[in-house]
Amino acid sequence: MKKQAFLQRIASAPHIVWAVLFVIAPLLFVIYYAFTDSEGHFTLQNFADLATKDYAEIFLRSACFAFLATVICLIIAYPIAYVISKASPKAQKILIVLIMLPQWMNFLIRTYSWMAILEDTGIINSFLGLFGIGPVHMINTAGAVILGMVYNFLPYMILPIHTVLSKLDVRLVEASADLGCNPVRTLTHVILPLSRSGIISGITMVFVPSISTFYISQKLGGGNFDLIGDTIERQFQSAYNYNLGAAISFVLMILILVSMSIMNRFGDEEGGLVA
Repeated sequence: MKKQAFLQRIASAPHIVWAVLFVIAPLLFVIYYAFTDSEGHFTLQNFADLATKDYAEIFLRSACFAFLATVICLIIAYPIAYVISKASPKAQKILIVLIMLPQWMNFLIRTYSWMAILEDTGIINSFLGLFGIGPVHMINTAGAVILGMVYNFLPYMILPIHTVLSKLDVRLVEASADLGCNPVRTLTHVILPLSRSGIISGITMVFVPSISTFYISQKLGGGNFDLIGDTIERQFQSAYNYNLGAAISFVLMILILVSMSIMNRFGDEEGGLVA
């Protein structure tokens, strides 16, 4: 038993080292800089500097963009995940690969591709010009930023929902039909409640990166829409104000933890059928 326990500790050592170096240590650095000034003295001034209208608007804008992107991803992802779950096992594998295929490309390349598509002289406007329409200004708008979020994070909504739906007991759906439920009532009273855990996982996996993103807003928004990620990057890359940047990161981390705890609370409840 002692030998087995020793081997288990050895096997877990790489995971512990990874967590310490890339999770715990960065968090400690963020906390240290957030609560100190440039000379290393303890202060709360960094957080006091955030209590302004400008920063409140940035946090609110980031939350709104992330919320809209998450809702759109959910609306698009659920039907796709449902259709995939009804396909044959071989077809499911092929469809999942096709969904994940764009993720094999670099994030920057995918974002630059959308710039080429949405430009005033881009692919869409060139096509509309054949019919005498446009150009329609799409780049450097809020819609372009949200579109970029949806495109980049949509697979993270599809995959957990598909995982749950593919394991759904079809006998429950058949029983619902036998008891007189039409397809709409079956969807709302049986399928949706039983797939709630996948929905919550997808919402978490999309909302968290959406609220903290920065490159998408810079390239597709043209810098017109300052988000939390942009502000943090600017403090570290341009202003060299590590303390304020760490304070913003700390507040963002708290917001994300609160959001995740709320989602987990809903997810911990058993997803029973709706009466």
